[in-house]
Amino acid sequence: MWLLAVSVLLGALRAGSAQLSLVGTGVIEKNDCNETVVLPCYVTNLKENNENLMLVTWKKQGDIIFSYHGGKKEFNINPSFSSARLLSQPDLIKGVASLVLSSAQATVGNYSCEVIESNSVGEIKMELRNSSGSWFLLVERAVIISLMSLLVVLCAAQLSVIGLKYEIESQRKVCSIVALVIFAVVAGVGAALFVQDGYTVQSQAGLGLTVIPAVILVPLQYVMFGIVFDSLPQATLALIGLKLLGYIIAVVGFALCVPACPQLHGSVLIAGLAIMAIASLLSLAYVFIMGSRMKDHPRPGKAVEEPLNDAKGVMLE
Repeated sequence: MWLLAVSVLLGALRAGSAQLSLVGTGVIEKNDCNETVVLPCYVTNLKENNENLMLVTWKKQGDIIFSYHGGKKEFNINPSFSSARLLSQPDLIKGVASLVLSSAQATVGNYSCEVIESNSVGEIKMELRNSSGSWFLLVERAVIISLMSLLVVLCAAQLSVIGLKYEIESQRKVCSIVALVIFAVVAGVGAALFVQDGYTVQSQAGLGLTVIPAVILVPLQYVMFGIVFDSLPQATLALIGLKLLGYIIAVVGFALCVPACPQLHGSVLIAGLAIMAIASLLSLAYVFIMGSRMKDHPRPGKAVEEPLNDAKGVMLE
């Protein structure tokens, strides 16, 4: 008789504590592109649809990190997860109990969502993992930094060749060297920021400091050709135009990459820098070849002037 009474009582308790049905995702992945992470939790069989009768509790590894008591309109948030908030509090009565965390605080591990409505309860568990996604692949970052370094080296080599083969006015020499040094320093700082993985303000600024200042190389190329030639041949103008085209393509690629993570237009940026490097290499070869051909001759443009000066000297005698 006593056993019968106990079984009836337990049956009544089970009947009074209905099971809520919760759905979500067993495994959630986050990567460097995520500013926030949403842990999904949805109740599919709410009966009362009354926030005052609901209690939502989120746990990580069994420890409570967030809870919301609808009747008291009270939040309890673990300080280590201060960014925690409900995805949509107004939609809680519709069964939306998902949690939003900042990417920095959404550490990997096992999470659980428990929802209580009146005397009904339900729970769902999930695992948060890191994925391999990043803003730029390691290979892409290496190629971009290598191309920028190559641009500095080629421009320095071209300036050195010109300095050895031709007389350079002190003002032009100083301006050219200062411009190249400024570009090298700024690009170096940008590369140091950009080499760090992640879609952060620092990495975006680093890429900008690496690409944008490359515009200095276009007028610098014009100045270096101006040292060699009094009147720029069409070939030199074509090389300057090629370098300018490469810079424009690189800037367009940068503009496309900054707002997108993961980026899909890194190839545009790399193509622009590659064109600039090719233009610099061709310019170096052109200056070197022209210098070799005219090793014992005056600069182009001076070949006509010097005989005229000699003739004037003879007439004066």
